[in-house]
Order: sequence, then C-alpha cells, then structure tokens
Amino acid sequence: MAEKNGLLIFILTVGVFGIINTEMGVLGILPLLAEKFSVSIAQAGLLVSLFALAVAIAGPVMTLLFSGIDRKKVMLLVLGIFVLGNITAVFTDNFTLMLLARVVPAIFHPVYCSLAFSVAAASASTEAAPKAVAKVIVGVSAGMVLGVPVSSFIASNFSLTAAMSGFALVNAVALIATWFFIPSLPVTARLSYGQQLQVLKKPDLWLSIAAVVFMNGAVFGVFGYFSGYLTSITGFSWNAVSLILLVYGLMNIAGNFLAGRLLSSGAVAERLVVIFPAALGIVYAAFFWGGSLALPMAVITLLWGVLGGMNANINQYWISTAAPEAADFANGLFLTAANLGTALGSVVCGMVIARIGMRYVMWGGVAFLVLCWAMIIARVYRNDGYFYQRRNGYFL
Repeated sequence: MAEKNGLLIFILTVGVFGIINTEMGVLGILPLLAEKFSVSIAQAGLLVSLFALAVAIAGPVMTLLFSGIDRKKVMLLVLGIFVLGNITAVFTDNFTLMLLARVVPAIFHPVYCSLAFSVAAASASTEAAPKAVAKVIVGVSAGMVLGVPVSSFIASNFSLTAAMSGFALVNAVALIATWFFIPSLPVTARLSYGQQLQVLKKPDLWLSIAAVVFMNGAVFGVFGYFSGYLTSITGFSWNAVSLILLVYGLMNIAGNFLAGRLLSSGAVAERLVVIFPAALGIVYAAFFWGGSLALPMAVITLLWGVLGGMNANINQYWISTAAPEAADFANGLFLTAANLGTALGSVVCGMVIARIGMRYVMWGGVAFLVLCWAMIIARVYRNDGYFYQRRNGYFL
C-alpha cells in the first residue's frame, strides 16, 4: 500500500511540475518568442500575465464544476489539454493562436493542481496529509526553479522549438503515467454545488483567503524584483545572481519538506502559521540593513529560500483547514488567492520602487506581512483562543 501511495504521489508531483513548468518556463525564452512572433517584449509578456490571470479567475469555478467527476478522468483531461496546447505552441506562427494555446490550458490549471493536493492528502492519514501534500508542492517549487533556467538553456544551446517541445514532453510523460499507473478515483462522497458554495459563508475562510493574498504579495512582490535588488544594491554580477537564485530555488524545495513535517503536528502547525509572517519580516529587515554586503546577503538568501518554500505549504494548509468539507473547492480558492497575491504584490512593490527606490522594496513586503498577520490573528481569536490556551498557561 505504501509503495502504491508513493507512486501515486510521485506521478502527481511530476504532473504538477509539468503544469507549473509550462506556466513559468516561458519566462526564460520571452525574448526569443518576441522575435519569433515579431512582437515587443511587453506583448510577449502577455503569454505569462494572461496565463496567471486565467488561473486566478478559473480557480474556484473550474474546481467546482469538475468536483463530482472521477479524478483520474479529470486529470487525464487536463494533462491532455496541456499536451495539445504545448504542441500547438511549438508549431504555430500566429501570436493570437499562441495566446490561445496558453490561456485555454491555464483555465484548467487549477483543476489539476487542486485535485493533486486533495488526492495526495486523501492518500495518507489525517496526521500525515501535510507531508503528502508537501511532496506534491515540491513539483510547484521545481517547476518555478527549473522552468526558467532549463528552458533558457535548451533554447540557447539547441533551439526555441526544442525548448517548447520540452514543455509538451513533461506533460505527456505525466499523462501516460496517470493513464497506466493511477487507478480510477471516483468521488465517493460528492457534495452538491450548493453545499460546496456554503463554505463561502464562513468568516474563517475569507480571513484565510485574505491572509494568503497578503502572504503571496509579500513573498512574490519582493521576489519579482530581487534580481534587480542584488545587482543594483548589493552589486552582484548577473552570473552571481543566477547562481544565488538557483540556490534560493533549491532551498525552496528543502522548505517544502520542512513545512510538511511541521504542519503534520497540530500544535506545531498552529504556532508555525502565527510565527511565519514575523520570521519572514525579520529576514526582510535583514535584507534592508545588510543589502550592500555581499556575504550576508548570500547567507540570508538561503534562509529566505527555506521560508519561501514553506510559504505555499502554509497557505494551502491555512485555507484547506478553513473549509475541510469542500477540499477541492478550497484548493481552487487557494490557487486563486495565491495568484491574486502575486499580482497585487508585483504592482505594489513596483510602486514602492518607482516612488522611493529599489532599496525600499523590502518594506513593501513587510507591509503585506503586517496585513497577513492581522488576518491570521483575526481567525485565531474567532476560534476561542485557537492559539491562546489559558488552561495550558501559554500564549502564542
């Protein structure tokens, strides 16, 4: 049984990696795509921004629509759409068709990812569920870390076609593995659409969604401009920045596993959620005060990488525990909140840079962290001192 569950989670991880790789890998070849389609870099950027917007909008709607269908069939459908979309992207010379080949799969992106989290959690005991989910989230981190440099490497050393074909290949591998090795996964206790929508009446869920929006705003608002910070403030070369970002990504994966372990313990998980924004805030303050010092910045980035990896696990845990009775729908809401937070963080931190300079981008992230912490505490104290245990004599 353990071997079957291990294979199931591995296939889910590969599937999530393929989907995130399709989303993020394009960043590594945007200039080449702009050249191929004879458009500006800004126009080529629509291949990324429209993808993310489609994910954010489709998150709760699509997961709700597919919630009652055999999960294996749904995963095969989504992976098939991604394979077809990637193949279309390889061969088309029409930019509009290229956009459609990106946006249509993006609409189904949250369906696969939310199911992957739910199926992984259901394959383990309640206590071990966060560990199982953490292993699948490794696919998210790997897709974000490896997608850009790998696609860029393949395109520069082979061809743009080869890089684009790589996206299709990974999704095809996940499709074949799902077809042959994942058993039928019928929904045994289906909730009606109305029953699932009932969770939207829960204040805890809305507080959790707000917390995730602000947390992702804090993480990705800063990360989006971090390479510029390292070059302009710290004075690193672009080669050094590439190495640091790769190490950051590897630390993300380590953070995934660490968060999975910590979230598997109820008491520890509760404390971790409350402490996390403060810990990240300390790291951002350290970046601000030590921004011009190369060695401290390199070391602090390692710690930030671990925390950045824990972020996705904590966010998924926080929303899923607010609506455990509608797990797939809750995961769709998590994906929407995460993408909205990423977009909001990029805009706000960009405004901070424009008004007072790159050095102060960290304080844009800190502002989001304060808002996130306020939402977490609001949920905590709604639940009769969820973390405030008078009888045990501690406060956290």
